[in-house]
Amino acid sequence: MAKNFNEKLVELLKTDARFIDDEGDLVRAAVIDRAWKIDRGLVKLLLGKPKIKGKFFDEIEGHWIFNINAFIEYVSDKNFLANSYTRFRNKIGLNIDRKFLRERGEVSLVWPYKDCVLEGGQTKEEEKRKEIFFNETLAQDEIDRLFDPKVLTNWKRYTVDGGRKVTEIKRDENGTIRENLIIKGNNLLALHTLKRQFRGKVKLIYIDPPFNTERDSFTYNDNFTHSAWLTFMRCRLLVTYDLLCSNGNIFVHVDNNESHYMKILLDEIFGRGNFVNEIIWHKGREGGSSRSHSSSSSMPTEYQNIFIYAKNKVNRFWNAPLGPFKKSTISRIEKDSKGWFYTRGRMSRTPAEWELEAKSGLKTYVSNRVDLEKDKVIALLTAPDAKYVALGDIWGKDLVKNTKETSYDTAKPEGLLKIIIEAASEPGDIVLDFFLGSGTVASACIKLNRICIGVEQLEEGMVTVIPRLKKVIGKKSEKETGIFEKVECDPRGISKSVNWQGGGDFIYCELMKYNEVYMDKIQAAKASKSLVKLWKDIAENSFLNWYVNPEMPEQAVNEFIEIGKAENGLDKQKKLLVGLLNKNQLYVNLSEIDDKDFKVKKEDKKLNQEFYGDL
Repeated sequence: MAKNFNEKLVELLKTDARFIDDEGDLVRAAVIDRAWKIDRGLVKLLLGKPKIKGKFFDEIEGHWIFNINAFIEYVSDKNFLANSYTRFRNKIGLNIDRKFLRERGEVSLVWPYKDCVLEGGQTKEEEKRKEIFFNETLAQDEIDRLFDPKVLTNWKRYTVDGGRKVTEIKRDENGTIRENLIIKGNNLLALHTLKRQFRGKVKLIYIDPPFNTERDSFTYNDNFTHSAWLTFMRCRLLVTYDLLCSNGNIFVHVDNNESHYMKILLDEIFGRGNFVNEIIWHKGREGGSSRSHSSSSSMPTEYQNIFIYAKNKVNRFWNAPLGPFKKSTISRIEKDSKGWFYTRGRMSRTPAEWELEAKSGLKTYVSNRVDLEKDKVIALLTAPDAKYVALGDIWGKDLVKNTKETSYDTAKPEGLLKIIIEAASEPGDIVLDFFLGSGTVASACIKLNRICIGVEQLEEGMVTVIPRLKKVIGKKSEKETGIFEKVECDPRGISKSVNWQGGGDFIYCELMKYNEVYMDKIQAAKASKSLVKLWKDIAENSFLNWYVNPEMPEQAVNEFIEIGKAENGLDKQKKLLVGLLNKNQLYVNLSEIDDKDFKVKKEDKKLNQEFYGDL
């Protein structure tokens, strides 16, 4: 039987003669003493094993820093050597960064299963799949396997000439991938798959996650719906911190069902000091999740919340967005050598303050014509093509029209994403959205010359995303003579305002399924007879949970058939079969790409090598 994490750590520590007694037992006090002294031998020993290194060291700008407190707390527990569950049962969900609440002296958001990993494997809107919570300490080995990079398959490039095979993956002079990527598969596992190539390289993350309302089908756990949602989001947000570059920003779009909890969760992950602002988007009542949890509410919600956090607020990139001019914002209209301008704020300023104000957008020149009177300047500013002022934190319908570029119920307008993308990134920067939905972020990024990485796990989303992005890229239109004329592309959304003419390309690929294939087959089965046949296939060809007997005794088959005859029997049979499958092997791990059991194609092996680098 394979050793678990505790056993591997004890075995490793015992290789150092300083840490064992005459009988060969581990001397915990000696280990702790050397840890406090940051003993080079101990540190070198721990660094030598990747999984142990990953637990007790933090990666900062390419350097690995020993987390002494985490290591000492782990080995100091009175039941560490006993490998007992008892030592954890009262601690689950009651610590932050491995420190208990009484030790931190600060406000914390705590809930059941906080320190667990929820994979969140829902792939269809109507699916109500029972999820597994892996405790971060007890299930270290399972989590390591779950988070291993996955094999990518079904590669296809889309251009103005249509779809074609992917033969190469473009990179810049620094080796960074420069492709618009659309990835289908579980978004938590996809984020960990992306970490190897995109750690610290993403400039902007925007996500519009499930709002945890009746309208977005988030029902991962009937007993802990709210807690499950928080665990689900925490697992994903922890990865985004690693993906963001040092001057990057993340925008999290929610509504009032979870906004207050989300704020505290983001404080814990990104740091309270890195909170930038909360945007109130007055979207109106049309479309989206505009209801609260209570269906009896007599006050429909017309706004949504967008939280902005920086990786490091001190040096974050920010190109302050501009909003429509309002007459009430003017405090002065004056003229200098450059022409007429208006300002806001204090009447007197130093030259340095004037310069700073000009850069921030608060000093705006409106005309080079010196013959304008002040009232005419005001009239000019209120015209349709007026100048703009720095945008505040309330974005109304006068700024963002709630347009519908797609029939997707919860899709956000491209105009909203245009403001966000232009404020928090520059042309050529990498933008990530791992709740891609209908593809609004990807569409806006392509039109604004950004590199987009989009991840979507719901089948319904991909049915919308690919056709939409194909229209954004456009296709060549030819005259009867066959001479190239132009590219026909999507005219909706921000296309007109940015003069979008089509072009570019994007790559589509998928996390390679293994047990997930059987999940799909189970859900698609229409009759009990089909499930019995599928059971046999699963027993022979899939990865089962360790406690499952792969044999199919006649008595067990007969009992299974009887269950199918009862009320809701087909659903009960499906749950039984799903329970057989090892959830850690839903997708093929990159480390198993050469395993004959997974039958990875030669061309997929080549492209995975292109994507990940040398395997």
